Amino acid sequence: MRTADLDSSFRREARGRRFSGLSGRLNAVASAVAIAALLASCAPAASPSIAPSRSPTASASIAPASPSTTSAFPVTLTDDEGTSVTIPAEPQRLVSLAPGTTEILFALAIGDRVLATDSASDYPAAAVQLPDVAAFGSVDVEQIVGLEADLVIAGGNGYTPPHGVAKLRSLGIPVLVVYAATVAGVADDVELVATATGRAAEGTELAATMRADIAALAAAAASLPMPRTFYEVDATNEIYGPADDSFLAEMVELAGGSPVTSGSADTFEIPLERLIAADPEVIVLGDAAFGTTADAVGQRPSWSVMTAVRTGAVRVADDKLITRPGPRLAQGLRSLILAIHPGASLP
Repeated sequence: MRTADLDSSFRREARGRRFSGLSGRLNAVASAVAIAALLASCAPAASPSIAPSRSPTASASIAPASPSTTSAFPVTLTDDEGTSVTIPAEPQRLVSLAPGTTEILFALAIGDRVLATDSASDYPAAAVQLPDVAAFGSVDVEQIVGLEADLVIAGGNGYTPPHGVAKLRSLGIPVLVVYAATVAGVADDVELVATATGRAAEGTELAATMRADIAALAAAAASLPMPRTFYEVDATNEIYGPADDSFLAEMVELAGGSPVTSGSADTFEIPLERLIAADPEVIVLGDAAFGTTADAVGQRPSWSVMTAVRTGAVRVADDKLITRPGPRLAQGLRSLILAIHPGASLP
């Protein structure tokens, strides 16, 4: 595979992993193809200080919304790719092609309307039982048509292939493409999906809760020291971490860390020499679910010179919560804060 092809594959897969929330362990060429899940081509991150745009709710956890009045239809919305999408009536037969949107639909208490999902939709448990009609970079248009879907919610930035989106639209099926490039954008997308499905009031409540929880957690983390923090996406062969100004770099900053990044806006690979020079004080293992341990990190050639390894500040985190753009993002931020600042007092 040529270098240009490999780089292109890497970026495409990064988008896939960004949606699925997996930072995983990969092998050789597949490593470059698969790491990109973390946030390829994300737009510049928002400011680390995220204030709720609405009055915060009391709850610090996100529970499924309770039924209420539905939105007026028909409704025309602009999706995250700038496409105007008209939804003629409140959709009852939904297909979700990204795990973050699957979680949003279930949190809005309309999981019973979801007919099918993509292969990475693994939460909640009820979603796992649904048929898969898509995977990263592929979509089964015929099966979706056969399900008589009246709204498809797709993953943007190439997670759902554009030709599949175009085909579904040409067949008269409304397709809303969702891709949150920043932390603030995740709550915005909750409201977008809620309005599209007749749950505008519930979406407003859920998004307000998310914004309030994230703001409260970020405020608590802002009072803490900011250790140089490297979030490891993968290090099976090459080393991968957050790109500059990426969604993941923003999450690390919100969690009270000074992110050690690749030095590029669209490259996730970081040379060992650059990582050693940055000398992270904390290393967070986003690839822990794939078997990476602190002991294994300590045994890597040349890694023992880093402060994080010498002081034992190599810690695990739940990558799906931290990187998946869905309603559990505040939980992900909490887990990341505690990985960077064990024992921190959080709201």
